[in-house]
Amino acid sequence: MQTAIVIIYTLALTVIFLYSLAQLNLLLNYLKAKKKKDDAPVFDFSKAEEIPFVTIQLPLYNELYVVERLLDNIAQIDYPLDKLEIQVLDDSTDESLQTTQRKIEALQAAGIPIKHITRTNRQGFKAGALKEGLAIAKGEFIAIFDSDFVPNPDWLQKTVPYFKDEKIGVVQTRWAHLNRDYSLLTKIQAFALDFHFVLEQVGRNFGHHFINFNGTAGIWRKTCILDAGNWQGDTLTE
Repeated sequence: MQTAIVIIYTLALTVIFLYSLAQLNLLLNYLKAKKKKDDAPVFDFSKAEEIPFVTIQLPLYNELYVVERLLDNIAQIDYPLDKLEIQVLDDSTDESLQTTQRKIEALQAAGIPIKHITRTNRQGFKAGALKEGLAIAKGEFIAIFDSDFVPNPDWLQKTVPYFKDEKIGVVQTRWAHLNRDYSLLTKIQAFALDFHFVLEQVGRNFGHHFINFNGTAGIWRKTCILDAGNWQGDTLTE
């Protein structure tokens, strides 16, 4: 019995040690990345021919309390309207469906290129909605935002240019927090997410490892999604 306990204890310490080494590697990569000059090739948006077509996808499900804020925010995105398409992928089953429809009609009347796309079933849930929207998306690049996100107007201006490098398949941006100071719990959650985005994601990227796509606040090269087998509804997250 004592031998078994020692073995289990040793294995646990070994796992913790290896995990610590991995985190140390990410930290070192992060520190190196901070010193590296950003010399990546980028699209020149002063030239109209270099501005690619972008589709923004907004998957929704019963988001009555935040949908209007989301749509008002997305309508402020600074990008040429003739190179932009907004898909509202609405699987809602409550009164928010009508609220969303009215808001979209108002934005359409104001000249915003936005579509309200609904489904008769929720097959695949969010991933299924993204997949169906992707099938008719016009954009070469696909930006995705959940309903509780409020990207800055220059978000596309800051992310799309990096796709000049044809090896770039996705650009994931860091999350900020509207309610960071609401409570001790939100402060802890914000700290944990900041650690993930600032240290882990940067460290992985600099070390040429795969980074996470966090399901929102990121933009994909459409062909990359398709090459990877498209969205799958049987995964825990997108």
